[in-house]
Amino acid sequence: MKKALIYLHLAVFLAGFTGVLGRWISLNESLLVWYRLLITVITLALLSLFNRKFPGIASKNLLPVFLIGAIVALHWLFFYGSIKFANVSVALVCFSTLGFFSSILEPLLMKKSFSPVEVLLGLLAITGVYLIFHFDSHFQTGIIYGLISAVLAALFTVLNKSLLKSEDAKTVTFYELSSGFIVLTAVLPFYLKFFSVPFSLPVGWDWFWLLVLSWLCTVLAFYLSLSALKKVSPFTVNLTYNLEPVYGIIMAFIIYHENDYLGVGFYLGLSLILSAVFLQMLRVYRSNKKRGVALREVIVDR
Repeated sequence: MKKALIYLHLAVFLAGFTGVLGRWISLNESLLVWYRLLITVITLALLSLFNRKFPGIASKNLLPVFLIGAIVALHWLFFYGSIKFANVSVALVCFSTLGFFSSILEPLLMKKSFSPVEVLLGLLAITGVYLIFHFDSHFQTGIIYGLISAVLAALFTVLNKSLLKSEDAKTVTFYELSSGFIVLTAVLPFYLKFFSVPFSLPVGWDWFWLLVLSWLCTVLAFYLSLSALKKVSPFTVNLTYNLEPVYGIIMAFIIYHENDYLGVGFYLGLSLILSAVFLQMLRVYRSNKKRGVALREVIVDR
């Protein structure tokens, strides 16, 4: 359990950079995600060939993996769309509603009973987003994109929990991202035509930041997150990812000075979301204390 929690926290820390990188890279969100997937899939394939161990997957899992991969690609598409229509801070705050959506989706899809505490904590985060939506109306399109992104992220996390019972994390990572690339490649021409965006190659520093995004924030972070998911619940994973906006917002404030044009609604909403994070930390601590788990393991869980 301790190792899984460390993996999860490290994955969240790496994920905190994705929003900042999304704004740095000048490409349209669809091309950004397409190149990210392209580089990632090629990297994973080369690593497999280098280790002379190409991952195999059970035939019964091919369709679920393909569908989850498509969800991952769509999640990224809406996430970076949220950044383009709003900003890094707003997109990351919307992403923190994962806890609410997973508290609904996990019982429905996994045939488990609803946890009133998880639902209430998720509603607290949702209320925070509502405050931002209400007070900062010029971010509304970006907020809607961000919420769709959060729903999709919660969905693939819950679905992966079941899949990882029979498949290795590395194998799932490779096939899901490959599937996401295939799906996005198929819809990309229509997407670009609909939004009147020409296909273009990355230029200048875009190549470097795409490599960072693919190698560190995708390959490594995705594998660490899936590995942790074998030992912890989807709700804990999703609510722990509330630290991603904390890291990302701090970086956005420092690098882009986004704090200069965020209103009082943003800070009120953020305070509610951080309250949900703290209450979940306290809840996990008390639960593990009863089982005799050391305090340091609970700190890592947050």
